[in-house]
Order: sequence, then structure tokens, then C-alpha cells
Amino acid sequence: MVPDDNTFDVVIVGFGGAGACAAIAAAERGARVLVVDRSVGGGATALSRGVVYAGSGTRYQRAADFEDTPQNMFDYLRQEVDGAVDDETLRTFCAGSAQRLSWLERHGARFAGPMGDNKMCYPTDDRHNLFFSGNERAYPYRLHATPAPRGHRQVGKGMGSGRALYRALRRSAERLGVQFLPLTRAEEVVMADGRVAGLRCRTVTDFNPMLLQHYWRTTPFRDKLTNWAPNVGRAFPTGAARLWRRTIELMLVTPNVILAAGGFAFNRDMLLRYAPSFAGITPLGTPADDGSGIMLGTGVGGATAQLNSVAAWRFPCPPSAMLHGIAVGLSGERIANEDLYGATHAGIMVAKFGGRGFIVLDSMMWKRARKELVTSRTSPLLRLHMSLVFSADHRKAATLPELAAELGISTSGLVATVAAYNDAAEAAREDPAHKTPSMCRPLRYPPYYGIDISLRGSLAYFVPGMTLGGLQVDGATGQVLDEARSPIRGLYAAGRTAVGVCSNSYVSGLSLADCVFSGIRAGEHAAISSLTGMHELFRGATGVD
Repeated sequence: MVPDDNTFDVVIVGFGGAGACAAIAAAERGARVLVVDRSVGGGATALSRGVVYAGSGTRYQRAADFEDTPQNMFDYLRQEVDGAVDDETLRTFCAGSAQRLSWLERHGARFAGPMGDNKMCYPTDDRHNLFFSGNERAYPYRLHATPAPRGHRQVGKGMGSGRALYRALRRSAERLGVQFLPLTRAEEVVMADGRVAGLRCRTVTDFNPMLLQHYWRTTPFRDKLTNWAPNVGRAFPTGAARLWRRTIELMLVTPNVILAAGGFAFNRDMLLRYAPSFAGITPLGTPADDGSGIMLGTGVGGATAQLNSVAAWRFPCPPSAMLHGIAVGLSGERIANEDLYGATHAGIMVAKFGGRGFIVLDSMMWKRARKELVTSRTSPLLRLHMSLVFSADHRKAATLPELAAELGISTSGLVATVAAYNDAAEAAREDPAHKTPSMCRPLRYPPYYGIDISLRGSLAYFVPGMTLGGLQVDGATGQVLDEARSPIRGLYAAGRTAVGVCSNSYVSGLSLADCVFSGIRAGEHAAISSLTGMHELFRGATGVD
């Protein structure tokens, strides 16, 4: 429904996690807020597992007997961030982490214990509401900070946890008076006198009740399907094309626009231009993650950074017994310690091994992994994919040289690598790649098995991925910066539309945590800016202070 009045204090583009947090924060400050979304809202947040990376002493950490401080959290994350944001911004992020988790709970989110134990890709429903979601216990990260679990999972069933988190935030925003305009494309940020003056949009006017109901009901399923089978998802009928046949242009008058429209994983042209090594990913998010929010910002002079940064997952687990093997490149050399977070390990594989990699196991590891897959409570989707790996998508050979030939990798390299790994494991010495000692097992029992974990499309072992770079923003306010690093007045960016805490290296929950952090930051500053501007205008017109 097009609003009667087109004038707002703050207009937000995108109603996912970052947009919802920005809307709540601005409304709490007394601003009149409108959110526009080209679909029905939710974004990548509603499709996620609802994991928020939080530390510095949350009540769930304390209940699990883990001590964590802002400094300890900073010492770990500084290694992951590696300059993507400045130290002051990162310290602010860490210092307010526990408070932001409580803020989410005040707005309807639910988190809980108990503590999960094994290394995992995705937490299960009945356990792992708090878990080690990144590289906290892996080398070299453990050398610089005391490991602490910081993955806090929204209570919910399966992949519905993210949707439960989003719904809670959306309900809170609506209770605060935030208006929502779905099926609306933001086309241009309008500038006047060197600052934002409005937002030009195109919105659907065909409100056929049956067609709308079909679109609202089928779009979330289409988005989820697109994450696992993009071609099938794109072809799934939602009635969107028919709805978009009747639109009108809408000019929204506002001094503040917050861009929270996601990344560009669904824009293949941008991927090929900025991150060609990751062109084979299966994009995570929604089709609206096409870079349109970033382009709205660059259209008025916004600068970008980290556009070559992509998180891609080639999880070797579950089952966790897979980590007892080793991961090698075409040369037969170890890629890195296998207990690294999946996206971190894959990033090294892309950067140093051309995106090609293979997991090698012996028969004892293979049997243990198969048994663990049957007994573990992992997600049905991961169980299906790993079942395909165990049944067909692998190679088997009686000797290591024969396995190397089957995989197409260096025989001498593989034999030397396995020998070094075995010698260290049997002598209880430090693993050459520094894998956690409890995960080191010698490969001694033929036959041997190999699994291709290269960055390539495969129905049996797909490569989900998301982009991490975006518009450069001021660390204190979230305002978009131009090429001279000066803020563009009235223009903000949040979530994956902006460079944030997770823009160099992603671990589970860090993107959602950054959406909360950057959304609140942008919403609060935009609201204060708008209300301060109104006060200045009133004072200038009346002469009254």
C-alpha cells in the first residue's frame, strides 16, 4: 500500500536483518521510518541458521563456564578482520557485543544453551545453541586469544531459526510504527546541495488479492530453493513477473537513506569482474543480492572495498571424523590445518592452490565417518549431500600412488605428505600443518579414499558462497564514504551492502552480528541527524533556541 505521505525522516532500502535493526534503532530515537523492499522482506537473514556471533561475556557464555572479555574477543577477531575495519570500530563492536545480544532479546529474539561440543558446520535443533562457530580453537588463532564459544543460535527448528529471528525483529519494527512498502525497487538516490534529498523508487500497484497471496506464500520457498538449486529456484513460479507489469514511480522525500540491500552473490557479472576465482559458487541469499544496493551508493559517488572478498564453504564435516584425514592440493601438499573453519580453509585453497583440493582418508577413517553420519543429528540436507559423497562422489584405491592417479594429483607429493603426517601423529609431535592433536590420526589402513573438495559446481557437494565487500562507510556513523574518504551526507550503508567486520574473513554468525551492529549504528545516527536537522531548521526560522 503506497503511503499517503511520502515524507520520512529515514528511508531504508532492504528489509533483512540489517534493515530491520536499522529501522528499529531509528524508530526508537523518534524518527518516522519507511522500509522499502523489492520482495517481501527477510533477505538472507530469513534463510540463515540464525546464528549471531557474540562474546565479551554473554550470559550464555557465563552459564557454560567460559570467561570472555572485550579484549579477548578483539584479540581473536583482529586476526579475522585483518584491517577490513579499523581497530577502533572493532573495539566498539566487541565492547558492545553482549549488550547487542540482549538488545535482540528485548526485541523478541530467543537464544539459549547448552554448549555444543564437536566441530560442526551447522548447529542442530536440540543442541549447540552455543558453540565454537569459527577458528577460535584452530592454529594460529588459538595462539593469540583464549578460545571461547561465540556462536549464539536463535531458538528454532532447522533452517527456520533465521526466519524466526527475522520475524521477531519485523514485529518489533512494526510495533514501533515503522512502515513497510514491499515489491518496491529503489532506483536512484536523489541528491540536492551536496546531501541526500530523497529516493526514487518503482512500486507495484497491481494488488490482486489472489496473486499477492500466491506471491507472499511461494517467495520464501523459492528463495530457499534458489540457495540449493539456483536454476530450479529461478524458474519456480511466484507470479512476480505478472505483478511487476503494473508499477508506478514513487518519489520519497527524506534527508536520510540507509542502504541495506545485501551483497552481490547473485550478480554473475560482478562476480566475474571482482572475484572470478569464486564464480563457481552456489549463491547464498536471495535474488535481490545482486549488487543493486551497492550500485545505488556508487551512483552518487560512494567508494567500495573488499569486492574480491567472498566466503565459500567446502565443509569436510559433518561427520567430524572426516577431519582426521588430510586435505591436499594438486601438488599433494597440505592445504592447511583441516580443523579450520570451512570458509577459511576454502579461502586458502583458492588463494594458494587454484581452488583445487582433495580430502584423503584411510579405511578406518572412512568407516568411522560413515557410522558417524548415520548416528549424528546433522541437518537432513547435509546428510543427503554427504550420503551422495559416500555412495558415489569419491575415489578408492589400494595404495596411495594409485589413489593419486585416480585423483589426478602428484604421486610423490601425496606420498611425502602422508609420510610426514603419519610420522608426526605416531610420535605425538606437532602436526606439520598444526592441526589440533586430538584430530591427528595416521593414515595406515588401506584401501584409501579421496574426495574432491575443489571449488566446482556439484549436486553431490555444492559450494555455497556469499560476497563480503561493499560500500566503504565511516566506522562511527555508518555513513557512506566517497573516494576522498569524506562522508556523503545523509547516505548510510549496513549489512552486506557495506564493508563490515566480516568483510575479510567470515565465520558462522559474524555476518548477522555485523548486520545488527551496522544496522543499529546507521539507524541511530540517521535518526539523530534527521531530528537535529529539524531542530536547526526550526531555530533558524524562528530565532528561538
